[in-house]
Amino acid sequence: MIKFIATASLALLLALQPSHAAGGIGTWRAYMAYSEVQQICEAGRFLFVRASNSLYQYNTADQSIVTYDKVNGLSDTYITHIAWNATVQRLIAVYDNSNIDLVETGGDVANIPDLYLKTMTEDKTVNCIAMSGRHAYLGTNFGVVKVDMAAAEISETYILGMAVAAVGISGGNIYVRSTSGQVLAASLSDNLIDRGSWASASYYPQGIFNVDNSDTEDNRELVASLQPGGPTYNYFGYLRFKNGKLYCTNGRSDIEYKAALQVLDGDRWTLYENDIEEETGNRFVNLYCCDVDPTDPEHVFAGGQTGLYEYRNGKFVKAYNYDNSPLLTAPTAGSIRKDYVLVTAVEFADDGTLWLANSISPEGSIFELRPDGTWVSHHDDRLMLENAGMRYSMEGMEDITFDSRGLMWFGNNYWRATGVVRYDAAADSYNVCKEFQNQDGVSLTMTFFNSLSEDRHGNIWFSTNVGPVYISAEQAASGGDSFTLVQPKIPRNDGSNLADYLLNNIECPAMAIDGADRKWFGTSGNGVYLISADNMTQLHHFTSENSPLLSDNIRAIAINDATGEVFIGTDRGLCSFMADATAPAAEMDADNVYAYPNPVEPGYTGLITVNGLSFDADVKVTTATGYLVAEGRSNGGTFTWDGRDRYGQRVASGVYNIVTAKSDGSKGTVCKVAIVR
Repeated sequence: MIKFIATASLALLLALQPSHAAGGIGTWRAYMAYSEVQQICEAGRFLFVRASNSLYQYNTADQSIVTYDKVNGLSDTYITHIAWNATVQRLIAVYDNSNIDLVETGGDVANIPDLYLKTMTEDKTVNCIAMSGRHAYLGTNFGVVKVDMAAAEISETYILGMAVAAVGISGGNIYVRSTSGQVLAASLSDNLIDRGSWASASYYPQGIFNVDNSDTEDNRELVASLQPGGPTYNYFGYLRFKNGKLYCTNGRSDIEYKAALQVLDGDRWTLYENDIEEETGNRFVNLYCCDVDPTDPEHVFAGGQTGLYEYRNGKFVKAYNYDNSPLLTAPTAGSIRKDYVLVTAVEFADDGTLWLANSISPEGSIFELRPDGTWVSHHDDRLMLENAGMRYSMEGMEDITFDSRGLMWFGNNYWRATGVVRYDAAADSYNVCKEFQNQDGVSLTMTFFNSLSEDRHGNIWFSTNVGPVYISAEQAASGGDSFTLVQPKIPRNDGSNLADYLLNNIECPAMAIDGADRKWFGTSGNGVYLISADNMTQLHHFTSENSPLLSDNIRAIAINDATGEVFIGTDRGLCSFMADATAPAAEMDADNVYAYPNPVEPGYTGLITVNGLSFDADVKVTTATGYLVAEGRSNGGTFTWDGRDRYGQRVASGVYNIVTAKSDGSKGTVCKVAIVR
């Protein structure tokens, strides 16, 4: 075996390489909440804790904590019941969709998907769990499911025609109680699949249906002191990545959830102060959006269902609503809901001025809050609607964004009267478009516009109910009140000379554009798509079935352009995927171009990544003597190499040069990577 030994100069080289703490390209992470303790099961020296419908394990001997999620072993999300089986030393975890996992204290997980996958007209919801020997009996809305926890399989199913709220085992008999109070009993030795084996029971052992919560009660105080990490809430309807941090708020929701502004900085989560209802005198629910002051990274504003909120260093500073600002209450809320002041979009300009939208306002619409506290209205009557005898501003003005030309854009994200608005602040002029057709003259029925983004060419993209659309750079620059929405076409390449619109009629509530100008689209019920920079090729389609994606219902997407990590907010929580594109550098030099991992240690089979490149840079990998090993072009600011030569063979130990050049052929820079086999 040939061993590669690093020289002193090489050791110095490696020490100077920038570190990269995030996971490798292609890896997933889940960021689950564990704050609300719901159930605790003792398992010897371990405690299994169901919290915020997630799962973690605490070792009472060494005080270590292991969190479980869909990325590191679980098969699903949103656990509704857990129970420990001492006979087989396994925990059963049941999900709200009736999927089942069996978890061992060592971390091994066995999935039993049969009930989840079973096609049946009956409601499969699991209501309770009872243990007897190696078996778990699950009370469902149609009867009982018997799970053999040793064999990790469903052994029998008893369709009883009633919703079972409780199950008890005693004296060789099984007893079930329906949600309406009816009790059935049968002998465990009978054929329980036969409904005729079950009989109504007027007598049953006292306490047979009592639920033993002693594990939870005995350990609640201890568990309350634990810190499993993660966010406080699984609310991720709005995401914004800024200054190396991920800012998360509830987003738009029909349910009034506790207002939450949560920030991820590295691996540390911070919940901004939100126990302020007494201080403000208003309910504090559903923050729709947020932004960070470019002149002060600790100064943050959030817009929500009950006004505008100002924070500094994570602490609440001030609330702005109907009694201390030009913001007005939505007339649709009536006189009993004066706190229904909808601030649905906030966006800082470079000078620290905050722009915001007051939706469903009887008089105002777009405001500017200057650093000195001055309010300026930028209202236009074209932003007003009439409905049911009331007049008010657009009902869902969202995603205020300044483009590269300095123009402000936003969409009206509401079915009753959708629209796209362009505002030129220098000329104080609006362009408002409320009726749409695509480039082929086809009229489009739009029910929402959301997630506005500008691509590298200056096109303005929206995710919509008919799929992704964009306004061309030429139209965006020229304005007008009649925007043509371009639906990218994908040729069928079947000889028919026909093409299909990209993701046609697939609802896309979320989108983001990465450093390589590729488009990430989040859908309602169909997962996440990654589309190439030229809009012609589907590079990935992630679903909850083929990947660790937490749910197919995507609500928001944000990207860390420095690392390529794509954060995906779903209706089941937050996860991320480490993609292979970062923001391109304006210039390539030795200070910002680096490779990782470096050195590449024996046994490593992942991709070697080079960051800090310019857009579409030409990259060549050579030996120390100049022999060409591999070559390609960067994705945004990133190039990846599989550690193999042009013939598919793994390269030998040594130091390899990464030689770069700009897309126009001008000189780039050189970095080195050491490979140890």
